[in-house]
Amino acid sequence: MPLIKQFLKSKPEVKVTFAVEKEAAAGAEQVMLIGEFTQWQPVELKRMKSGEFKATLNLPTNGPGYFEYCYQLITPAGETLYENDWEADDYVPGPFGRDNSVVRVIQ
Repeated sequence: MPLIKQFLKSKPEVKVTFAVEKEAAAGAEQVMLIGEFTQWQPVELKRMKSGEFKATLNLPTNGPGYFEYCYQLITPAGETLYENDWEADDYVPGPFGRDNSVVRVIQ
């Protein structure tokens, strides 16, 4: 599912819905969103009845115009995996030898 964005007229923010499809979650028990907009602190996505995971956050539009992020998947065995968003706006090289997903926050 692509990123869903709603630009707010009342303040310089965009409401972004992040979603990880059941197939992309690969059997994860828990999915966290981590990114520049949370100072890389995890935000838990809610598991839907469909098996998809979702979270909606308001991101500022008066900054750099984009943010890097990725998903942290916790497997039933307790293993932690880091995955990119299959539907990200873009990808950039990250500091740990792998790419990070990018969400653009400008119209």
